[in-house]
Amino acid sequence: MLPWTERNGALSPFKLTCFILLCLPALWLAAQALAGMLGARPYDEAIHQAGQWAVRLILVTLAVTPFRRLLRWPKLVMLRRQIGVAAMCYALLHLTLYTASEAWMLPKVVHEIVSRFYLTIGFVAVLGLVALGITSTDGMIRRMGGRNWQRLHRIVYVIAVLAVVHFLLQSIKRDMTTPFVFMGFLAWELGYRAAFPFKIMDRPWQAAILAVLAGLVAGGLEYGWYAVFTQIPAERVLEANLQFAYRIAPAWWVAGSGLLVAVLAWLRVPGRLPALPRWAQPRRAPPARAAQRRRAPAA
Repeated sequence: MLPWTERNGALSPFKLTCFILLCLPALWLAAQALAGMLGARPYDEAIHQAGQWAVRLILVTLAVTPFRRLLRWPKLVMLRRQIGVAAMCYALLHLTLYTASEAWMLPKVVHEIVSRFYLTIGFVAVLGLVALGITSTDGMIRRMGGRNWQRLHRIVYVIAVLAVVHFLLQSIKRDMTTPFVFMGFLAWELGYRAAFPFKIMDRPWQAAILAVLAGLVAGGLEYGWYAVFTQIPAERVLEANLQFAYRIAPAWWVAGSGLLVAVLAWLRVPGRLPALPRWAQPRRAPPARAAQRRRAPAA
């Protein structure tokens, strides 16, 4: 089965659109490399971009289930496998570019991975993604059995934590906004999964509360980071959260995104939006029996 087809082999415009969107970051990265737009250290920039997209897609994969439930959009589940495999591909590209930057000296690469903590957890995350990618086919699900397959694929939560921490540690010399946004999004997704079994995350107002809490987590982590690891007074970080002249703080990105999802979930509640006028409603095909009765010749 191709990524853009249904199980019966028919073309799925929905899956095809997703496949094209997933390929665009790689194509843009290749275009930047060919045009010499990656700066003075092209390998470092390419490694960073590939890794960032791997983390983004891991988080998008985890967001499929909450979005499917909150937005009442069951077709989203069709895209989860495709997005997860794309995350694996970008993670492998990230590792391949790092190996290329070391002149393909595998012993040196292995030594660096073993001796540096942030590389170790990143490599473990890549191995986990490969394991999930290999076992994502229908054939592997049948061989493993549904229950064993589900147990294995729960390691995606561990992979997500490792990937976000790896990205945070790699971004120390860059803008730290994105890592804390990722950590806030991950807090939202893990919080949703922890709360859903207790049936307290199936209403929009509950999703809104979760959004605010996840925003506070992102802001708290940012505050703690600067308080412990830098010489910047952490109070200035808190003050910067209320100033929008230079940037939007991670807490606001996370809370705002979560609140937007809650608003969309509220709008998706049946009967919330006014009905379309009759002329704008989709036409329904007549029932089969009635259609046959109309086509049948009179006796």
